[in-house]
Parts: sequence; structure tokens; C-alpha cells
Amino acid sequence: MIHYKAIGKIIGVLLVLLGILMLPSIAFSVYYGSNDLMALVYSAIISALSGGLMFSSFAKQDENIRKREGYLIVSLSWIFMSIFGMIPYLFSGSIPYWPDAVFETISGLTTTGATILEDIESVPVGILTWRSMTQWIGGLGIIVLTVAIFPLLGIGGIELFVAESPGPTSDKLHPRIRETAKRLWFVYVGLTLVLMVLYKLAGMSVFDAVNHALTTMATGGFSTKNASMAHFDIPAIQYIAIVFMFLAGTNFTIIYFGLKGKFRQVWASDEFRTYLFVVIFIVVVLTVPIYFLTCDPMEKAFRDALFQVVSLITTTGFVTADYLSYHDSLVIIFFMLLFLGACAGSTSGGIKFVRHLAFVKNSYLEFKRIVHPRAVVPLKINGDRVTGKVITHIMNFLLIYLAIFVFGTIVMSLAGYDLITSFGSVATSLGNVGPAIGLVGPMDNFAFFSPFAKLFLCFLMLLGRLELFTILVLFTPYFWRAN
Repeated sequence: MIHYKAIGKIIGVLLVLLGILMLPSIAFSVYYGSNDLMALVYSAIISALSGGLMFSSFAKQDENIRKREGYLIVSLSWIFMSIFGMIPYLFSGSIPYWPDAVFETISGLTTTGATILEDIESVPVGILTWRSMTQWIGGLGIIVLTVAIFPLLGIGGIELFVAESPGPTSDKLHPRIRETAKRLWFVYVGLTLVLMVLYKLAGMSVFDAVNHALTTMATGGFSTKNASMAHFDIPAIQYIAIVFMFLAGTNFTIIYFGLKGKFRQVWASDEFRTYLFVVIFIVVVLTVPIYFLTCDPMEKAFRDALFQVVSLITTTGFVTADYLSYHDSLVIIFFMLLFLGACAGSTSGGIKFVRHLAFVKNSYLEFKRIVHPRAVVPLKINGDRVTGKVITHIMNFLLIYLAIFVFGTIVMSLAGYDLITSFGSVATSLGNVGPAIGLVGPMDNFAFFSPFAKLFLCFLMLLGRLELFTILVLFTPYFWRAN
């Protein structure tokens, strides 16, 4: 039997948190005298009161949640946060049409970064700050924040953490799940604050520094400028963004070990080394052709190549150049980057390097098993043997991901969009990236899609952010059968 009251209790807490997290947007609105103040105040009150009412109604429920409740809480919480998160857009009139408001909110919370706004710089500052906050909230997962701050809810946290935390790994910094969640959030918050200061020192205004720090660490890509990071054509700003996008795409356990000076443990990670080498290799491959195609100085060609590669691999989605203007061969490479993702346990979306690494290693070992059928040839990552159950899970994930990509492309094509745009919109939504190819390139937006297409892409964003199984398991009869 599913404990629905315990689910309602947790979702109530999340909505209260959502209302509290609207306060920075209200502060910016007050400081700049923006006309969106009351819309944000009313939105915060509605979210907090609704959450408080739900929590108080089920406060006496102390059942421990199991896996089924954990998956339901995570899935439903994203739906509820999307509903309440879009209220500021509707109340302020910045996005008056509800399918557009839903799209912008889910794109923010899933850190996809796709937008329907055609003139971002005309949007009030408070709404822009809330827009950035949605990405920061979704970056490491508000569920993890709840587990860290509200251990006295009377509800177990491990199933929430497993259902929400990205990637197939379960590396923990501390044996107690609450301490793990806290330490992850301390790293996340600390790096965000440092990045705000660095952006400001490099030449951004306080408003731009705060907003871009929030969306950089979340690997979200929302910007306060129509031209995204290309607006800030200052090498220092772009190199700072590159470093922190790369860090945000790194497993936060690895970052924690690095901050503690445990560099051997950092370098012992097969996934991190692969992530680093792939970025370096692709940048080397792209820099020279970009230099000759654009006739820019070598440093600018290198910076654009490095920025776009890191931005797409980490699924951040910031842009400094229109890569669709390059030769088709380079465009294909950039499109392929949409399917990589960075490290498991990071704020990035996508498939993740650990899955690619396991697939490549296992495929290579399969040849050895063919030659030596009686030999025991285990797959190892980080020196540890990967069990058959994990390998099966990874292979199933990759196959389902491919199937959803194909299915999504067919749906978008039937909705009336050309094949390249269908490819691009589905790949970028499922991978939580932002820019893609076709009519959704780095200089375009998603405003032209029909309401159906936008809502379908929203579903893909949620699937990608929660790594497929968390949502897809809800559509199986096994999930709903009583114990």
C-alpha cells in the first residue's frame, strides 16, 4: 500500500521551500524598483501557504517511505514545483500563456535552458532572477536539500536521495545520508558564492553576476542577455565560466575530495579522467578548423571551441558563437556532444560519462570473451568490479534512451517540424542541454513550437532530468500492485 499522506507531507515541505526561495527575486525587484514585485510576493505567499497547509494536514504521518513512495515523491514534486513555479510568470504578465509558462519553468527546474522568451532583456529583473533561481534549485535537486535540512520530518531520506540523485553511482561522502546531502549542498552553495564574486570582479554587474553564477553552477544556461555569454565578450569572464561549468559537470564527491586535498582519490576516478581527456581531445580537434573558418585570432578560436565544448558536454547551454555557421562536419560533432553529458553525481544532464565508459569497456571485453570463452573477464571501473546487475541497468538505460530519442523525433516530425529540428529539439530536451541544431540552434529559441510540442518537450525534459527510470517506472503495472 502506498502511503499517500506521507507523500503529501513531503511535497508540502517542498512548496514551502519553493516559496522561501522566491525571496531573492523579491529582493532584486525591490532594489531595482521593478514592476514585478507584487507578482513575486503573491506567488511566494501562495506557494508557502499551500505547502504549509499540506504539511500541517499530514504532520502526524510518520510512516517511513519506501522505494515506491520515493519515486512518487520525486516525480510529483517536480510537477507541483512546475505548477507553482510558473505563477510568477503568469501574475507578472511576463509569460501570460500557460503552456509557455510551464515550458519556461520546467526548462528551468530541469536545468535544460531552452527558452520561449524572444526578448530576455525586456523581462523585469525580479522575474529574471526567479528564472535563474529555478535552475539553481533544480541543479542539485531540491529533494537533496530537503533531506539535508529536514531530518526531523519523520520520513526516511535514503529513498528520496536515491531517486533524485543523478547517475548510476551511489558514492557517498558520509555513511549517513543526511550528512552526505548537507556536504553536497555546502559545496554547491560555496562554489556558487565564489563564482558570483569572480564574475563581478571580471566585469559583470552585481545583477548579472548573481544570475549567471546561479545558472552556471546548475549547468542550466539561462542568461539575462539575449546573446547569452556572447554578450560578455571579455576573455576573463568566459574563462571563469569555462572553469566553473567544468567543475559543475564533475561528480561533487570528486570536488569534495579535491577541496580536502585528496588528489589521489580525484585522479583515481576513471570517469573524471575520461571526462577531462575527452574535453581536451575535442577542443584540440575543433580549434584549428574554427580558426581557419572564422579568421579570428587563435586565442579567440581556442576560447570559442573550449567554451562551446564544455558548455554542451556539461549540458549548460551557454553560447559564445553560432556553431551552426561552421562547416557541416563540425556541426555534426557539436550535435554528438548533446548525447554525452558530464559526470554522474554532478548537476549536468545527459547520459553521463560513466555509462559511456562502462559501455565501451564492456564492448571491448566482449571481444576478449569471444576469443577466450572460458575466461572470467570482469568489467572494472575505478578498480572495482562492476556487477552484472549494474551492467544490465546501464545497457537498458542506453537502449531506452535511444528508443525515446527515436520515438520523440517521430512525434515531433508528425507535429509538423522538419527532421533536423525534430532531431535537435528532442536531443536537447532529453539531454537537458538547451541549444541544438535546426531551428533550435544556439541563436534561436523555442517560441515557435505549438502548445502540444512544448508540452511534449517538457515531458522529455523531465524524463532526462530524472534519468528515465524514475518516471517510466510509474507507467508499469508492477509499481501499482499492492505488496
